[in-house]
Amino acid sequence: MDTKTSNCYSHNLDTSNPIAKKNTLYATIFTFVTMIVEIIGGLYYNSMALLADGWHMSSHVLALGIAYMAYVMATKYANDARFNFGTFKIEVLGGYTSAILLLVVAFFMAYHSIERLFNPANIAYKEAISIAILGLIVNLICAWLLKDDHSHHHEDHSHHHHAHNHDDMNLKAAYIHVLTDALTSVLAIIALIGGMLWGAAWLDPVMGIVGSVLVFVWAIGLIKQSAKILLDANMDDPIVQEVIDVINTLEQNVQIEDLHIFRVGKGKYGCILALNSDDKIDINHIKKELSIHEELVHITVELKHT
Repeated sequence: MDTKTSNCYSHNLDTSNPIAKKNTLYATIFTFVTMIVEIIGGLYYNSMALLADGWHMSSHVLALGIAYMAYVMATKYANDARFNFGTFKIEVLGGYTSAILLLVVAFFMAYHSIERLFNPANIAYKEAISIAILGLIVNLICAWLLKDDHSHHHEDHSHHHHAHNHDDMNLKAAYIHVLTDALTSVLAIIALIGGMLWGAAWLDPVMGIVGSVLVFVWAIGLIKQSAKILLDANMDDPIVQEVIDVINTLEQNVQIEDLHIFRVGKGKYGCILALNSDDKIDINHIKKELSIHEELVHITVELKHT
């Protein structure tokens, strides 16, 4: 049996994005301050909708904080050889942990909102509405800060069907979460206005329950997404079929004995490929064909002749 191995890898994945790092820090600070104001205001003015918005904003702070720390850690350990495939999973592990904590937050939000349904309290509507509007304004400012460059920068690549894989998924996730948080602020404002104008005090705790559901849904989605990456469950990603297609289009008779695809960065993958063939094949040619797919940044090919 003849075995040959070819490797193409780099520990230093280019994940730097200084503008996004700075804007994420600003958004985190703005949101944290507003979160404290909304939680204190919700407690003081007896508004569960405002409290729900504040607690949901805490999930927003966690998401932005994780995003910012990911940039910090990626820069700090960019040249640390101890990390086989870079520091991408630090961000993922942080997201998984914060998502579990968010489930606890969602539970307490729902519990206190249901309790308030059966034990209503007087609400200082005007003051609570003012704070909720402040929260919405901060969310819109953060959305503007985080709109980023995830919609451009790819016109120079020759393989346009992979452009989305070059998005800064870290920042994009924070951006989407800001929009979700803005929706919660709108729900709080609607509940408070409804209670003030029509005496529908029940709207406040109901919107608090709605807010808890939003936190729960986001947390579950983050757990699923991060767990998939942590467990390297990527064999259903489109890149897997693309690797198979490359091998199947080779002129020589080649069979795939083993194939492993795993995430090593934002839209970046590693590939370990074991092939079997009776024909004479240049591994460098196979590597070159696979490298057409720019998201493959770590490629290992093993060729066995039987």
